[in-house]
Amino acid sequence: MIKMQSLRQASRLAWAGAALLGIGILILCGSRLAVAQSGAMSPYQDEKDGVPAGGKWMEFHSEDKMTGAKKVRFELVADNFFKEDPDYKPRVELYCQDGKLKLADFNPGVRLPPPNRPGFWGQPQLEVLVRIDDTHSYHGWNWVRGHFLSMDKGTTRGMIGAQIFKVELPTASGRQIAEFSPGGLEVDRVRQACDITPKKPSKD
Repeated sequence: MIKMQSLRQASRLAWAGAALLGIGILILCGSRLAVAQSGAMSPYQDEKDGVPAGGKWMEFHSEDKMTGAKKVRFELVADNFFKEDPDYKPRVELYCQDGKLKLADFNPGVRLPPPNRPGFWGQPQLEVLVRIDDTHSYHGWNWVRGHFLSMDKGTTRGMIGAQIFKVELPTASGRQIAEFSPGGLEVDRVRQACDITPKKPSKD
């Protein structure tokens, strides 16, 4: 009788231990998933995982293996997604190297339509409508392989000091708007890494 009770207790303890182990695994997986969803995990092999840079911005660091150049990437993910892909939101990325801004990209998360205007040097561009806080204006952004648009520096400077940033552009599902919340960015970090500061766009 005593042996049977001991076996039952041992069995219950084993089940309880297994349940606790399972819960621990679920918590660990959940925390990793939360980190991935927050954008902290870098998709690039040679880039360190991101750290918060204020507001909804993330900051990523890497180093060029051949030149030793220090690289910093700032990323801001949109608050919404486009109809074509609900699993990948549009995003803005600032690429900086050795303390200078190299490129500011707008990635819509969907394939872009063909360019609809030439740039000053004849480069293919897509015209977009941009809203920065209480101003809005049209811009021709360089069209890069049908996946990215290269933002102009004026828009980039306006965005990093704004609370509202929206980009309207043509897509396969018609004109859509990517909505961002750039407020809260620690602009000193961007100034140090990219040598760029906020500047309010003109209303003229």
